[in-house]
Amino acid sequence: QVQLVESGGGSVQAGDSLRLSCAAAGCIFSRHAMSWFRQAPGKEREFVAAISRSGIDMSTYYSDSVKGRYTIARNDAKNTVYLQMNSLKPEDTAVYYCAASAEWYSGSESTYYSQRTYGYWGQGTQVTVSS
Repeated sequence: QVQLVESGGGSVQAGDSLRLSCAAAGCIFSRHAMSWFRQAPGKEREFVAAISRSGIDMSTYYSDSVKGRYTIARNDAKNTVYLQMNSLKPEDTAVYYCAASAEWYSGSESTYYSQRTYGYWGQGTQVTVSS
């Protein structure tokens, strides 16, 4: 069973940076595509960023709202995926969730943006950005 644990959330000022981490256990990490989603109060959970599994040129995908400010990366030796968040805005305030696909996932680009691609989810970490 894949277990995901997020960390690194907190309260920051607009313009600050944070780095989220998601540690995976119970799996061969390199076989899974990984992603970050977020859910703001009163809103539906939305896609933030994704990275393909190792062996598929480490493709990365971003929502338009974070492109250029956020960077997703993975370290397979540490079973960890990261989300570097720069130039944070109040509208980035949300609970951020890490998610993993099934093993050997290699779907089309559009599928990386869908929650249905990811069968394993962490508990989330709160990010609060004040103006």
